[in-house]
Amino acid sequence: MPVHYINYNGTVVPQDMAILDVDSRAFRYGDGIFETMLWRDGDIRFLDLHLERLQESLSMLHFDDVDQFDAFFIRSNVEELLRKNNMVGQQARVRLIVFRQGGGLYSPETNKPAFILQVDRKPETLRDKKTGLIIDVYTEYKKPYNELSKIKSNNALIYVMAGLYKKKNAFDEVLILNQSGNLCEALVSNIFVYYDKVLYTPAISEGCIAGVMRRVVMDMAEEQGIEVVEAEIKPEIMKVADEIFCTNAVEGIQWVMGYKHKRYFNKISRIFQERLMSWSYETEE
Repeated sequence: MPVHYINYNGTVVPQDMAILDVDSRAFRYGDGIFETMLWRDGDIRFLDLHLERLQESLSMLHFDDVDQFDAFFIRSNVEELLRKNNMVGQQARVRLIVFRQGGGLYSPETNKPAFILQVDRKPETLRDKKTGLIIDVYTEYKKPYNELSKIKSNNALIYVMAGLYKKKNAFDEVLILNQSGNLCEALVSNIFVYYDKVLYTPAISEGCIAGVMRRVVMDMAEEQGIEVVEAEIKPEIMKVADEIFCTNAVEGIQWVMGYKHKRYFNKISRIFQERLMSWSYETEE
C-alpha cells in the first residue's frame, strides 16, 4: 500500500509516523483548532472565508504569529502535499490542525503555533441529490454555548458522543441541541430550515459553528431574494418544516429527506446546490 504523507509543522512525513509526545498540548488539553476545506479546480474553495475564520479563532485563543497562516501558506503547502501523494488534479479534503507548542499545565509555556496539514481524496457523490439524508435529533448531551462555541475547536466530546449515537442507529446525520434545548447544528454541518417561505438557521449566539458554507448559503439566499432569519429554533419546527438541509465546506449542501415519519421537499436546497456550482466572490477588476 503506498505511503500517505502529511505536513507536520513544515516537514513532510509519512502519516503513520509518531509525531506527538505525551506532553503535547493538543493531546492533553485539545489546545487548538482545525479548519476543513475543499480543494477543487486547483485551489481551496472560498479560501478567503476560511482564512478569516482561522485567523479570528487563533486570535481569540491568544496564539502568536497568526498572520503566518495566509493564502500563500495554505496554497503552497497543500500543493506540495498533493504532488507528494499523487493527487494533482483531484478533489481533496484538506484538514489543517493548529495547536499550541510547548508544555505546561493549563497555563501554556508559549503561545507559538504548530500545525498538521492533511489531504485526502474526496470521492464524487450524488447521493444527496438523489435520495437525501435520514436524520435524528441527538438528546443525550447538549452543547453549551459561549463566545468560544463558534470556533472549530479540538475539544470535540459533544460531537464524538453524537457520532456514536449516529453510528449505532445508522442515521446519515444527527442534529445537536444547545443547552437551552434549541436546534444548534448537525454533527458535521450547519443546518437550515425552510418554513412558510422563510429560511431559518440557528444564530451564532445559539452556539453553532460559524460555518463557511453557512455564510455562503446566506449570501446566495440574499441574491435569490429568499429571506433568512438567524434565530432560536425549537426542534418542534421539524414536524412542520417544508425543507431542511445541511451545509459544510467539503460536502456543500445536502438536503434532508426524512426525520422519523416526516418527509421533506428539496426545491430550495436544489436551487442552492445548482447555484453553488458557479458561485464566486471574485469581482472583475
